[in-house]
Amino acid sequence: MTAEPAATEAGRDFIRDIVQADLDSKKHSRIVTRFPPEPNGYLHIGHAKSIALNFGIAQEFSGQCNLRFDDTNPTREEQEYIDSIQADVKWLGYDWGANLFYASDYFDRLYEWAEGLIRAGGAYVDDQSQEEIRIRRGTLTEPGRNSPFRERPVEENLDLFRRMKAGEFPNGARVLRAKIDMSSGNINLRDPVLYRILHATHPRTGDKWSIYPSYDYAHGQSDAIEGVTHSLCTLEFEDHRPLYDWLLAKLPVPARPQQYEFARLNLSYTLLSKRVLTELVRGGHVAGWDDPRMPTIAGLKRRGVPPAAIREFVKRIGVAKANSVVDVGMLEFCIRELLNKSALRRMAVLRPLKVVIENYPEGRSEELEAVNHPDDPAAGSRKIAFGRELYIEQDDFMENPPKKFFRLSPGSEVRLRYAYFIKCREAIKNAAGEVVELRCTYDPATRGGNAPDGRKVKATMHWLSAAQSRPAEIRIYNPLFTKPAPDAANFAADLNPQSLEILGDARIEPAIAESNSPEPVQFERQGYFVRDSSSTADRPVFNRTIGLRDTFAKEVGKG
Repeated sequence: MTAEPAATEAGRDFIRDIVQADLDSKKHSRIVTRFPPEPNGYLHIGHAKSIALNFGIAQEFSGQCNLRFDDTNPTREEQEYIDSIQADVKWLGYDWGANLFYASDYFDRLYEWAEGLIRAGGAYVDDQSQEEIRIRRGTLTEPGRNSPFRERPVEENLDLFRRMKAGEFPNGARVLRAKIDMSSGNINLRDPVLYRILHATHPRTGDKWSIYPSYDYAHGQSDAIEGVTHSLCTLEFEDHRPLYDWLLAKLPVPARPQQYEFARLNLSYTLLSKRVLTELVRGGHVAGWDDPRMPTIAGLKRRGVPPAAIREFVKRIGVAKANSVVDVGMLEFCIRELLNKSALRRMAVLRPLKVVIENYPEGRSEELEAVNHPDDPAAGSRKIAFGRELYIEQDDFMENPPKKFFRLSPGSEVRLRYAYFIKCREAIKNAAGEVVELRCTYDPATRGGNAPDGRKVKATMHWLSAAQSRPAEIRIYNPLFTKPAPDAANFAADLNPQSLEILGDARIEPAIAESNSPEPVQFERQGYFVRDSSSTADRPVFNRTIGLRDTFAKEVGKG
């Protein structure tokens, strides 16, 4: 798939051009859009594009955007999903105000219209099984065949349909189908199912109904009832548009909305199929819908992605007419760009290695000044403790370093950020030959990280006081899949075994441990992190939102 330019100018796209033209021509005096999720799962990053488009257009053109739940399948819908969808839309920064609706609000009217369609000879009750209907529907190259029940008399159809509604028949015994054209080149027009029997308790209507409308039947009519002017759908609904229009023309709807299609969001290293996401959760491959590895809005939120970064990402990719795959690096860029400006800086040691400063007095400690944000003086500074015993990153020491390793090694000197120059004298090992402690010396004249004699060092390292720092659990999240285009049919084979690494012995600054702030912070030299919802005062837990630079693609390339 190839990308198509999304907009002709900044902030413009073909849908906004259509809306503007409709207003200019007085076709519509007020724009009404809608976001119509099915409450059978959590929203994902792909939905964010539709949310931003529908709510964005309503905002830009002083119109209205409805949030309408397509709750036509009670066997898959739960209140949990309804609640999460509302929370996610609001978290993204959008508000539907008083315009919250459900397809179930219209069940009575939809049923009345279905009876009217039967009376007009436009629908019939079919006794065939789902498999028989599928076989007779034909293929893309072969026309379908009429149902043997297609010419049932109107009165018989009405009687059977009313008995379906009354709950007389079991699931699958009968359906109501539109009578259109079984030889149509568009399979969606080959007598599509409008109602099916479903004995299930609905979250809002209880046991009132034993039949439920199909999406194709409920959707366009719900748009019409709400006075939607522009029904915006992704490209897979393009072939459904003739059916959408056919039903609007046949039924006594109060308005005639127009459907427009745009390219859905496809993201590299990501699967957005609701089936796959559901299987990831139910199969235990992730820890829930809000697992930070998931591309759900809830997962991104828990990972620490700011809603403004998602809105900027959606704005950058634009709205196109042709499908394409967006590199996940663009989303990561938007996240880094925003967090770099807003996140306060702190120090954390993820894999601690103990350092003893032998010439620093025992029992003594001092406070050093550390800036909260290098590009924002208004963010101020904080005090950090320095003492005889410190922690540095294990990766910042090598006993036998290669030529271009400029961090700590026996005999080398480095700068500790905000503190002093230190030189490694000896590495202490355990019985297994692993380095467990470094013995170093410091230069008291280099307080603040500068040498009065002008000597230079090639590395500046972060660190923490062993006595003052606090223990924490750090969770390092990487892409869930190892391939840019994971196989949806066999997604488990493409799962990344390194998608989550838990570091249970990390150390963080006391200011981080004591704060309950949900705002992301930058751990210097490590990346951007956010406090997890499972965090406690005794055991802080932080999730890595994103690294400081893209390394995953390079690591995958080595395989």
